[in-house]
Parts: sequence; structure tokens; C-alpha cells
Amino acid sequence: MANLTATAAAPPRPLLRAALLIAGFFAIDKAAALLRTVIIARVFGVSPLLDAFNAANNVPDLLFTLISGGALSIALIPVLSEYFDQHGRAAGWEVFSMVANLAFVATAVLALLVAVFALPLVQSELGIAPGFDASQQVLVAQLMRLNLVATLIFSVSGLVIGGLQANQHFLLPALAPTLYNCGQIFGAVVLAPQKPLLAGLPLPALGLGVHGLVYGVIIGALLHLAVQLPGLWRYGFRWRFGIALHHPGVLRILMLLGPRLAGLGAFQLTELMRDNLASRMAPGSVTALTYGWFLMQVPETIIGTAVGTALLPTLATLMARHSPTETERSAQILSTALRVVIALTMPIAVAAWFYLPPLVQLVFEGRAFTPEASKLVVFAARLYFAGLLGHAALELGARAFYARKDALTPTLVALVCMLLQVTLALALTQVRVLGYGGLALANSIAFSVQAFALLVLLRTRHRAIDQRQVLRGLAQAGLATAAMGGVLWVGTRGANSLWQLAGIAVLAAALYVGVLLAAGFTELRELGRNIFAGGG
Repeated sequence: MANLTATAAAPPRPLLRAALLIAGFFAIDKAAALLRTVIIARVFGVSPLLDAFNAANNVPDLLFTLISGGALSIALIPVLSEYFDQHGRAAGWEVFSMVANLAFVATAVLALLVAVFALPLVQSELGIAPGFDASQQVLVAQLMRLNLVATLIFSVSGLVIGGLQANQHFLLPALAPTLYNCGQIFGAVVLAPQKPLLAGLPLPALGLGVHGLVYGVIIGALLHLAVQLPGLWRYGFRWRFGIALHHPGVLRILMLLGPRLAGLGAFQLTELMRDNLASRMAPGSVTALTYGWFLMQVPETIIGTAVGTALLPTLATLMARHSPTETERSAQILSTALRVVIALTMPIAVAAWFYLPPLVQLVFEGRAFTPEASKLVVFAARLYFAGLLGHAALELGARAFYARKDALTPTLVALVCMLLQVTLALALTQVRVLGYGGLALANSIAFSVQAFALLVLLRTRHRAIDQRQVLRGLAQAGLATAAMGGVLWVGTRGANSLWQLAGIAVLAAALYVGVLLAAGFTELRELGRNIFAGGG
């Protein structure tokens, strides 16, 4: 990032190192997730069974996201960062214990209710999968009940991530998702198949079918929690029994939580809406959208989520000091982070249009995953990639508000954009050439609008962004992306082999970097120096 030395106008090197560390582990996690996805795809293809598995994840994911995975964890970090900085670790861990106890109890109660009413939740016209046949709906309900076990484990594990990140510790939280994927891979390779999946390896095949995938999820959740426990002990964590809702730290977290619940709840409801509508379409639509979303999430997580995760504790600490100098410094840090995110996501979104077909064919096709399935996934993924920049920028914009302990503004914007997404989804799915792809395009448009709105509000309300700096970065990246896109458009049309496609990609990437540097994008040099110097 620009002049990442110890100046007030630039992000500190520890922040860049943290972002690179998180991005590296997210890349490992996404590689493991890709391996898991490919294994599952080749065992089950784009099939009604896998549609049921993917649909069954929705309500457990909703509980996890609302209680600890996103809402509470994000609300926790600004308050814990302040407590650790100003009151000491003992006081911070006391707040953490009370919040974790509350989250576990709340998750247990809600999970029990979901388990009891699982089948009606699936069958309702406003439920998860009203378009599935009766046997599929029963299977979804069974898988959902099993998934709730993992949700209960995640109710604690998700908060542990927030507790460690508030201590500026990112290693174990970044490693945890990889171990979660390892559990799922075990389920896909050993528990699910009817016969050994990997030739030459003496692995058992327990033949549990799609249920084996859910048992793998539960194993992965246990690993996700276990790997983080040493980090808690390192930072002096001592668990305390009890829930004190009157505690000022707990009250502040709950006040931040309310709006955040609504915002993330809106997102999860749109996911439920997506599968509800897709369940009424051709078999495989739910799975195609799930895979397309996953492919877009690979770069979004490695870039947007990594930078946003590293950014939040730093911004929260700076804002808690209530110093004009620190406030100005936070604006420079956020603006530079936005420039880097723009420069990394724009070329990927364009390159994805050209390279998704051969990539999906190379990686996914085989066994039960057919060329027809590849076409379904590529179509959805291309439309999701149209919103890559919006999704990544949203990671930064939302966290900038959370650092100011303002969860209400991003929540209100999210609710408006949820309505926009639902409206667009209902309209675009009626367009014959789009079909289920309309659901992906609606997502891209709505999230891009949401990111833009938050960034505008940060600028106008808080002057938290250097508008000129960000727009200059957008113009520089746009110019370089246009040059790169021209090379890809001409080159890929005549390519006949993967080697030719790879060579064209290298040429296009080199041109992009050259044009970006020539346009004066200095952050790229600093980013490269830190990568090749190990973040030093």
C-alpha cells in the first residue's frame, strides 16, 4: 500500500502484514474448499441429492450468522478491542465469557425449535424448498437437523475468532476455516461414497451418502473450534460462568448487535429467497447457484474479507481514542485499502468472464459432473463475478461503520438493498435468457449498490474516505483493466489449448501491472515488496 512506512497518512506495516497473513490462509482455505467442492461435485454432480444438501444448510447458516458467525462476532470486536486496550485483558475476557454463554444458550434454544419444525420450514410456500418433491423435502429436513449440531459448535467457535482478532491475533482464526474444510473433505472422501473414491489409496468408503457430507461438517466444526483454543490460553483467557445482561460491556455489544442482526438477517433471507425460487426451476439450479457463488467468493474472501478483517481492529482502536489525528489517519488507511481492493478485484472480474469455462471444465468435470453441469455453473458464476468489486468494497465500508460503533447505518442500507435484490430477482428470473441466472445478477447489482451507498455515506457524513484518492485509483485500475480485457478478448478467441490460455493470461496480467504502474499506482510496488519480503 502507498508508502506503508510509519507515517500518519499510511496504513502501518503490521496492518499490511496481518492482511497478507489472513489472505494467505484464506487462499489455503479456499484451495481446501475448492478440493472439497470438486470431490462432492464428482460424487453427486448437479443433482437433486446435492440440491437437498445445499438447501439444508440455509437455516443452520442463518442461526450461525445471526448469533455468532457474523452479527455477534463483528459487534464483539470493537468493544473488546477497547476493553483490552483501556481496561486490560481480564476485564475483556470477562465480557467475552458472558457473551459466549449467552450465544450458546440462545443457539441451543433456537436449534431445538428449528429441529422440531424442520419439515414445515422446508415445505412452506415461503420456506426453504417448496418446489422440491416430497421425498426431497423430507431429506432436506433430516439433513437440516444434523447440521444444527455443527451450528451449536460454531456458536462458540465463531466468537473465539472475534476474541482473538480483538487481541490482534489473526493466525489461528485464519487457519480454522481450513481445518473446517478438512473435516468436510473427510466426509466427502470417506463417509459419503459407496466405494473408494481415490484409486490407489486404501481409504474406507462408509456409504453414508449425502448424510456423510453433514457428518463431515460436524467434524469440521469441532476442528474449527479446537485449533483456536491454544490462542485463548496464550492471551490469558479464563472462562467465567454466568450471563450478566446489565454489564456495561455486554449492553454495548447487544446495542451494536441489534442493527447488525437485521443487516445479516436480510442477507440470509435473500439466500433463502434464492433457493426458494431456484427450487421451482430445473433440477440442479440450487447447486449451480451455490457453486457459482462459491467461485466468486474465492477472490472476494482472499481480497475483500482478508483486508476487512485486518482493518476492523485497527480502525476500532483508532476511533476509540477520539483524536482528530487518529481519525484522519483512519481515513487514509481506509482509502488506501479501498484502492488496493479495487486494483485487485477489477481485473479478476474481467478475467473470470474468459477463463471460467475452461476452469470449470478442467477442475469440476468428471464422474457425475457432466459438461451440461459445467455450463450451468459457468453461467451463474459469470453473473456473480459482475458483483465482485461491490462485495469486496462492502467488506471495508461496513467495517468502517462498525469501527465507529455505528451498526445502524449499514443495517438500514442492507435492508433497502435486500428489497432491491428481491424485486430484481423476481423480475430478472422472468427474463427467458436469464432464468436462474437472474438470481445471481440480482445479487451482484444489489450488493454493488449497497457498497456504493455506504462509501458515499462514509465520505459525506464522516469524511472517512479521501474521495480524490479513491476515484484516482478507480480510474487507474479501470484503464489497466480495459487494456488487459482487450488482450484477453483477442487472445482467448483463438486459443486451442490450456497452455495457450495460460500464456495469454500471463501476458494480460503483465500488461495490467505495467499500465497500472505507468498510471502512478504506487501501492502496487509496496504490496509486492511486502509479499516477496514476507511482509517485513
